[in-house]
Order: sequence, then structure tokens, then C-alpha cells
Amino acid sequence: MTMSPPVPDGDRLPPARFALDPWTWKEISYLLSNLPMAIAGFVYTVFMIGVGVGLAVTVIGLPLLAAGLQGARLLGRAERGRARALLGTGIDEPSSMALVRRDQGFFPWLWSSLKDPVGWRAVLYSFIRLPWGVLTFTVTLVSLFVLWPVLPFTARLLTRADRAMARGLLSPSDELERRIAELESDRGVVVDTAAADLRRIERDLHDGAQARLVALAMGLGLAKEKLAEDPEAAARMVDEAHGEVKVALQELRDLARGIHPAVLTDRGLDAALSAIASRCTVPVRVGVDLPGRPAEAIEGIAYFTVSELLQNVSKHSGARSASVEVWRSAERLLIQVSDDGRGGARMDGGTGMSGLAERLGAVDGLFVLDSPAGGPTTVTAELPWRDRDRGRDGAGAAERR
Repeated sequence: MTMSPPVPDGDRLPPARFALDPWTWKEISYLLSNLPMAIAGFVYTVFMIGVGVGLAVTVIGLPLLAAGLQGARLLGRAERGRARALLGTGIDEPSSMALVRRDQGFFPWLWSSLKDPVGWRAVLYSFIRLPWGVLTFTVTLVSLFVLWPVLPFTARLLTRADRAMARGLLSPSDELERRIAELESDRGVVVDTAAADLRRIERDLHDGAQARLVALAMGLGLAKEKLAEDPEAAARMVDEAHGEVKVALQELRDLARGIHPAVLTDRGLDAALSAIASRCTVPVRVGVDLPGRPAEAIEGIAYFTVSELLQNVSKHSGARSASVEVWRSAERLLIQVSDDGRGGARMDGGTGMSGLAERLGAVDGLFVLDSPAGGPTTVTAELPWRDRDRGRDGAGAAERR
């Protein structure tokens, strides 16, 4: 079976030679296809954008212009694909979140579409490509039949201009747009995590407290029936039901602690982290040096991050001691959990590290794991600091509860 040659990196192409190698033929194909692609893009742009601008004073003008700009985005996507396939030029795809979704309302979608920089740059690209496409097609075709000895050098020179043009006009607009793409991905992680937590809570309620309460109701019903004919048996059943009530209450307390522990709400991270450290199977030293309390959401994420890491220390590390350090540096909340165990922890090792990294990344945080074989293991987590007072009005009722 023959293997096709790999696609070259547009920044590290082999030097042009007199011989027509495979990459030169790819460049020639790109230059010859410039003209039909340029004609298609120019005709579309002149028709859709021209008609949209011309009818802007009417009801349908601006929506037609917005639709035309989204179509120009699709032309830009096709050109990026052509550059990747034939020139080996990797160009990132602009974020789809640059546009407001239609389900947020017609006018927000219309306004966002009309000021979309990606669409307008694709329009500019389609305009300037027509004369360039005519030039490259003519020069390449003439060189192919008349000046073929210098064709590889001509093709390399022309495609360098093509690469620069595509990168300049078809790349994502700026760092903000790339950040939007990251946030879109992070939002999916947050949604998936919230859904998983809801399923866990539902499962714990169904399998734990709910089952016990059902059994309790049945036991009390039987005790009620026996109350008149066998008071002693009824008393024993009531006593058993009383024990079931205690167990059910403890399970509900444990579940509530897993959702948001009361000690965290009442006393903050220092006391809450000391509480979970006391339940760890190895001695844990806790040090919290914070000038105040962060926002509830950040405080909760920090708590559950340390809780998960200490569970890993108990289950997997084989450590004799561990430490937890929490402090603030500028506008970041830093957490460092260390242990003197066997090390060798990995992000894909099945210990929940990758999930923690995704959760922190979803709120613009960082997660760094340093765990060489033989130990020690140090995990550093970083979260954005937000003062609790900023969200006081929105969270005041929750804090009072």
C-alpha cells in the first residue's frame, strides 16, 4: 500500500527547486484554482452585500445584509480549508460565538451579525481576490507552458503572498475572539458538571434517604395496625422506626454537607478545610492566609478542590503526611496541596485530576500537577479572586439562610 506524502508546514516548506516536486504541484493547483474561487466569491459578495446595502433603507435590507455576512463567513471557511489542504497553512477557525444566537432574539442577532468583524474581513478578502486570482492564474498558466524552468520559484513566490493574505484576513480577529472560543468550551464543561452533580444528588436521595423514609412509612403503618391488638410489638416497631429516622437524618446531613457544607458558609475556608483535613487518613497541616473571604462561588470551588485532593491522598498516595496551603496573590486565590507519598499521579490516572482541571479551567483557573515517581506530589490550583462584597446583594439571602 502506497503512503501519500504528509501535508507540509507552510512555514517550513522545502526550498523551491527546478524539479516539480509534489509540494510545487500543490502550489500550482492552488494558484490555478484561485480564479474560479475568486470569481465565485466576488459574484456572491457583490450580489448579497450590494443588494443588502442598497436595500438598507427598507425592512429586508439589513437582515439580508446580515445573512450575506454569515454567508461570507462560509466562503472564508472554504478558503481556509483550501489553504490548509494545498498550502499546508494552518489557520484557526474563528469562533462561532462571535455571533449572538438566534434564540436570544432577532435584534441582538441582527446587530451582532452586522458588526461581525470576521464576516467583513471575509468580504474584503473576496473583493481583493478577483484581481489577484486573475493575476496568479495568468502567470501560472503562462509559466506552465512557456517559463516552466522557473515555475517552482514563481509558484513559491506567489503562494507566499497567498499565505500572508489568508492569514491576515481569514484568521480569528484577535485574542478576545479566541478567548470567546475557550469560554464556549468551558461553558460546556460547567453544564456537564452541573448535570452530573444533579444526577448524583438524585441518586443519593433515591437510594439512601428516600428508601429509608419509604421503609419508615411502611413500618409506622404496620405499627398503627398492631397498636390495638399487640401494643408491645407496636412499641418495638416504633422504636425501630425511630432508629431509621436518625439514620435518614444523618444521610440527609451528609448529602447537604456534600452540596455545600454549613461550616463553609458560617466560618469560611479556614474552618471548613480544617474539618475535611481532620477526616483524612493521614495527618494534614492546614494553613490559610487570606485577607478576607472570596465570593461564594470561588470559595465553594476551592473547598471542593481541596476535598477531592485530600480524598486522593487518603486513597492513592500512601503518604505519611500532607499539607494544604491557601493564600491570595494579587487578584488570584492560590491553593497548594502536597503529600510525601509514592507519587506517580497523572491527569489521566483515574483519580479525578482531569475533572478538577476542567472545573478550574471553566472559571478561568489553572491546575498544575507535579508528581514524579517516588514522590512527593504537589498540586497547585489557581482561581480568580473576587471579593465577596461585590455579590453581597445577590447572595445576601443565601448567606442568611
